[in-house]
Amino acid sequence: MNHTLRFMATLLAALLSLNVQAGTAQDDKIEASIDILDKTINLAEQEIPPALLRNAEGIAIIPAVIKAGFVIGGSYGKGLLMVRDTQGRWSPPIFLRLAAGSLGWQIGAQSTDVVLVFKTRRSIDGLTRGTFTLGADAAVAAGPLGRRGEAATDIDLKAEILSYSRSRGLFAGVSLEGSKLDIDHNANADYYGQRIRPNEIMEGKVTPPASANRLLQTVGKATAK
Repeated sequence: MNHTLRFMATLLAALLSLNVQAGTAQDDKIEASIDILDKTINLAEQEIPPALLRNAEGIAIIPAVIKAGFVIGGSYGKGLLMVRDTQGRWSPPIFLRLAAGSLGWQIGAQSTDVVLVFKTRRSIDGLTRGTFTLGADAAVAAGPLGRRGEAATDIDLKAEILSYSRSRGLFAGVSLEGSKLDIDHNANADYYGQRIRPNEIMEGKVTPPASANRLLQTVGKATAK
């Protein structure tokens, strides 16, 4: 009997440890995303144009995307998406994954942060329905930088999604044509404590953990009209 109790206690402790680790992984992504959003409004000529953020329908942030390769290369990262509703309020985070492959003579590895600015609701709806390919399911372009980039935003850029990377503290437009995005359902379940559809998160049908509050405050500041 004592052996059984000890076994059950050990099993319970292991399960609790897994839950803590899972939750911590999502919290780490949130903290990294907050840092990236803070940088978008504090870099002057190297910032994402404020007008783009003010008018965005959605913003995806994928911290520390790993790009590595030896002849055949690829990139992979996990991050989150926030979506604006008709009242201008931002949804709690929806966790997602980014993956891309490439073929060519390359060697080495690097880590960079990726920010996607969604200009239309159509592209967000496409992403939440399943695997989504940038450039095929929605036009994507390297985004402009700085306040001077605002003037060309509406006239010259017809892409539904504008893409940026951040390396060594500076933002740059980046081409992500052919990259795939998909919803990370397991990460959402870990974070919210239940299996939940992306649309339910967007519609506010679940109460997010406290760690989401500072993220929502930060995105509200970065996109204030």
